[in-house]
Amino acid sequence: MTRMRALRLLALAVLVSLPVSAELKSVEIGGATIFPFYYRVNDVSFKPYVEKLYTQSGTNILRDAPADHLHHHGLMFAIRINGVNFWEEKPDSGKQVHVSAQPDGGKAQTYVEKLRWTSQDGVVVEETRTIAGYSEAGVTLLTWQSALHGIDGKPVPNYHGSNYNGLGMRFLESMDKGGTFFNADGGTGVAGTVGSKSNWCAYSANADGKPVTVAMFDHPTNVRAPATWYTMDTPFAYLSATLALDKEPLQAMNLVLTYGVAAWDGTTPKEKVEEVYQQWLKLVEPLVASAAPAK
Repeated sequence: MTRMRALRLLALAVLVSLPVSAELKSVEIGGATIFPFYYRVNDVSFKPYVEKLYTQSGTNILRDAPADHLHHHGLMFAIRINGVNFWEEKPDSGKQVHVSAQPDGGKAQTYVEKLRWTSQDGVVVEETRTIAGYSEAGVTLLTWQSALHGIDGKPVPNYHGSNYNGLGMRFLESMDKGGTFFNADGGTGVAGTVGSKSNWCAYSANADGKPVTVAMFDHPTNVRAPATWYTMDTPFAYLSATLALDKEPLQAMNLVLTYGVAAWDGTTPKEKVEEVYQQWLKLVEPLVASAAPAK
């Protein structure tokens, strides 16, 4: 076994400690420290989410529940379904209720959670959520797949929402100013990326004085791919992969969405982001194939 393969496997073994809402520990291999992400599930009121995501130097890039938007939780997936608001967290909002979680077939790198999206009137949809962690040379990679299923005997779910609803990411406060968005098609800044359709969108900024780059990947099998991106940098920075549900709602009994997130130390050029995006597509081939609806 090569040193890189051993490093990757051991890092993945740490990444699966997801259901415990407690800080996960780092692993040191050959002088390199690998930090996993922190997925909060046990002590949440409305939805499980990734609270922290670390670069390989140990720099966290996510912010949870800031005072200006308490419902912004690090990296989270939320939309509106059948008129129920699962994005905000108000007394009449819906909740993503954790049901169970376990490693997938004993594979350390893949973790599966069952959830029920519920309203005051009962279950709206069920979800199988897969979180997968990878540690490649120089980059931390995370895959988020949400497979949503309508309830037998009930109408086909109607997915809708605001232009920022989807897989959203709130950055550290120190990353709110002076950063730059850029996408796979050469768009830059908010003006060149907001509302655009592209395979990926990235953001470079300083996290507590340390330069970092974060990219979100859309998978080509996702409905309405490539994703429509929501970006903003005033008064704070935010990035979402969306289905443009504000323009056209979506009706589907089964909806599978696969996304990736990559985090680097330093300012990563467009060419490198594209290279890692292509690597990620290969990494998730088995996951995407297993979640594909039967024909």
